[in-house]
Amino acid sequence: MVVNIPEIFGTMVFDDKEMKARLPEEVYISIKKTIKDGRSLKLETANVIAAAMRDWAIEKGATHFTHWFQPMTGITAEKHDSFISPTEDGGVIMDFRGNALVKGESDASSFPSGGLRATFEARGYTAWDPTSYAFVKDHVLYIPTAFCSWGGEALDQKTPLLRSIEALNRQAMRVLKLFGNEDVTSVQTTVGPEQEYFLVDAEIYNQRKDLLYTGRTLFGAKPPKGQDLGDHYYGSIKPRVQAFMRELDEELWRVGVLAKTEHNEAAPAQHELAPVYTTGNLAVDHNQLTMELMQKIAKRHGMVCLLHEKPFAGVNGSGKHNNWSISTNTGVNLFEPGETPHENAQFLLFLCAVIRAVDEYQELLRISVASAGNDHRLGANEAPPAIVSIFIGEELEAILKSIEQESAYAMQEKTQMRIGVHVLPKFSKDTTDRNRTSPFAFTGNKFEFRMPGSSASVAPPNVMLNAAVAEVLSDFADILEGAVDFKAVLHDLIRDTIRQHKRIIFNGNGYGDEWVEEAARRGLANHRTTPDAVAHFTDAKYVALFAKHRIFSQGEIVSRHRILLSNYCKVNNIEALTMSEMAEREFIPAICKYTKVLSEGLLAKRSLGFVPPLDTAYEEEVIRTLSAITSEAHEQAKKLSSLVVEIRKEKNITIRAERVRDEICPLMETLRERIDRAEGLTDRAFWPVPTYGELLYGVR
Repeated sequence: MVVNIPEIFGTMVFDDKEMKARLPEEVYISIKKTIKDGRSLKLETANVIAAAMRDWAIEKGATHFTHWFQPMTGITAEKHDSFISPTEDGGVIMDFRGNALVKGESDASSFPSGGLRATFEARGYTAWDPTSYAFVKDHVLYIPTAFCSWGGEALDQKTPLLRSIEALNRQAMRVLKLFGNEDVTSVQTTVGPEQEYFLVDAEIYNQRKDLLYTGRTLFGAKPPKGQDLGDHYYGSIKPRVQAFMRELDEELWRVGVLAKTEHNEAAPAQHELAPVYTTGNLAVDHNQLTMELMQKIAKRHGMVCLLHEKPFAGVNGSGKHNNWSISTNTGVNLFEPGETPHENAQFLLFLCAVIRAVDEYQELLRISVASAGNDHRLGANEAPPAIVSIFIGEELEAILKSIEQESAYAMQEKTQMRIGVHVLPKFSKDTTDRNRTSPFAFTGNKFEFRMPGSSASVAPPNVMLNAAVAEVLSDFADILEGAVDFKAVLHDLIRDTIRQHKRIIFNGNGYGDEWVEEAARRGLANHRTTPDAVAHFTDAKYVALFAKHRIFSQGEIVSRHRILLSNYCKVNNIEALTMSEMAEREFIPAICKYTKVLSEGLLAKRSLGFVPPLDTAYEEEVIRTLSAITSEAHEQAKKLSSLVVEIRKEKNITIRAERVRDEICPLMETLRERIDRAEGLTDRAFWPVPTYGELLYGVR
């Protein structure tokens, strides 16, 4: 069946086109002003919009509506209410009014609040976000909303994101006015999160408790073939995966998600989907929707979509590259260098704002991607290190160096690529290469933040980026607004920023040990684990930043600090208990059964007159090795489960997280090493779970 993409795209979205067609002109103008300027809607206006939205949704097959929000659980939340309302004659009408559109209520105590709400303080509110279009999915009208407590504290990811977008807009506008941009009335971030994921066969997946409970394999010996040959990356897509991708694209297009690029990633069974960039708020909503649909649609094809950052040891993990830039309402990308970037003062100032922001607030960026899952990925060969740095390329580095040293810049000419085959088209070579090892890389007209993990919301990284850059632009505006000689002060500001913050610029190999040593000499932070990073969330410097720009109150910061550490502990505790159970109930019994078979074979050989140790060396060696492994693994599994119980009693969340990091995580690694070693010595017929080879190559 041929799919007409322009015809189906956005058909399940109550977008601007639908609003313009269905709303009275004055109501349409009012909602557009609300979206553009943040003005509140009158109830009578909301009633008209709700009625039109209801009629449209019913036409699309909707019977229910939900306030769709993003609590601090890492996933979305929804409660479905039908449109029906009883009538006096015992029937029903389909009713949906402005008060139900604008505001909903949810049990705030049932979602993570980090101490903002006590268990008995249950009231929480969802508030319609008109800047993100409503859509219909599975016969339900989804209304994107923010989520806050009865006291007004943000309990979600969307509220601080919207606050940070407003903060960046305010400060960027101050700077743009100084450059004479009178036609610009607002700026928006544009974001394009690339989503990596694994697909495994559902039947094989269901045989592994570690995947079922934790989303990653806690045990598993490396197969003979991993990603060594590089033959999966960009390789031919298997028919079963292609069918999944085709259905996923169509579902995403119908709800307005700009799904663009899909391909095989580096590891076996790993893939990627990348969208066209859109506004920051919408991009976050779309990415949450993308992850949800990936998991649902994979099941229809007999597969399971794994979004964990490191589902398999020894092969690449999965990230989510956050492509971020700032654009004006007139369509100008503020990170577009132009043909002569060394003469583009506005571009250079905004570039320097990002450089300074990333340097001064590098710990915030690390905190924004902190999780138990991502700790396994950061610093591995497929991901950037935990050290935050910026790659800007040779051309921009040369330009900044000339400004810093106040020397003349010799503009680089683009050279034509000569490949040696005449029939191939000629094209200009880029003036700079790409650096996939950089956590924060300038890639032409945007920055690619490569540290976020695949399962996480991209809201926190964008909140931190927006807040940090807003603060630097605020400082720049304070300096420039009072300048008598604008050009001279601007020149000095750019030069001094480069001199003071050039330590964050690194164009080399981020995977090398040399960089770790060099970063330490430069004074850059290297927080290897979540507890290390999150400890700085409540630093006075960051509390002041968020308070100034009205992004987080101190209470909201403290709550998020606690939630991050609590989640870290809970995830590792679940993994530890799963490991202990699998070791005791599955692996050790299986190894003992195989040892018994070997022992019986050894006794049989000896009864037949085989001479030890020459004729029985194999059996004796394996029996001794496996017996030692089972004894050690048994003791480690018992210790692991008792440690979890003991550490859970610690009331101080910081101490608890540190003990999990220092005691539970190393013991988990030791237990894994023992079981994985045993896997390599045990007959496959006795091994109780599917192997890595079966998981990674099970989708055919």
